[in-house]
Amino acid sequence: MTAIAANLQAVRTRIAAAERAGGQNRGLGDGVPTVKLLAVSKTKSAAAIREAHAAGQRAFAENYVQEGVDKILELGDLSLEWHFIGPLQSNKTRPVAEHFDWVHTVDREKIAQRLSEQRSAGKALLQVCLQVNVSGEASKGGVAPAELVALARAVSAMPHLQLRGLMCIPEPTPDVTLQAQRFAQLRHLLETLNAELGLSMDTLSMGMSDDLETAIAEGATMVRIGSAIFGARGVPQAAA
Repeated sequence: MTAIAANLQAVRTRIAAAERAGGQNRGLGDGVPTVKLLAVSKTKSAAAIREAHAAGQRAFAENYVQEGVDKILELGDLSLEWHFIGPLQSNKTRPVAEHFDWVHTVDREKIAQRLSEQRSAGKALLQVCLQVNVSGEASKGGVAPAELVALARAVSAMPHLQLRGLMCIPEPTPDVTLQAQRFAQLRHLLETLNAELGLSMDTLSMGMSDDLETAIAEGATMVRIGSAIFGARGVPQAAA
């Protein structure tokens, strides 16, 4: 077994244990679907992604637009699902709309509008999560919770997009209580939006290598795991 395969197995074991603890998908409706594992492959080589694919991983997440597009094209012979999880500027939306399956970091109506306009009508709907700044950090992207209803209403009406849920990147902290508060806030926001706007969002993208158990306990449906699978972050493969 390769190192990446062993790491994937270890992460899947952690996810399964967290699900068994009983908190998975709390408040998001009937049934208990399995938490989806996104392998964050930013700065990692196409060869490393092929190794993860050989170990059964199918969903990968990238932070840098050009690096991600290059890998998507290079790995076109594989059946992979690609998620964009990095900051997205308006002049970078076209390649994301053309090549990715999911975008987790929509935090402005302008970005969503450009993605919708640039998504080919012949492709499947681009799956979208709204990034929420749950910790209120000035340096971090994400829509403020107070502005979320207006953004969700606008994005849900756009053609070529399907609004699937919410995403957050809270401040890093070893305080499990604070972690839980941030993740619970995102879950409550999703529940409120579904109720108030008549939406059926089903995705909470939250939790990384150091806090996935807390995120799953608070309802995460997707966790974004990089270093626990691929090791320490390297240098980007190409400029973003």
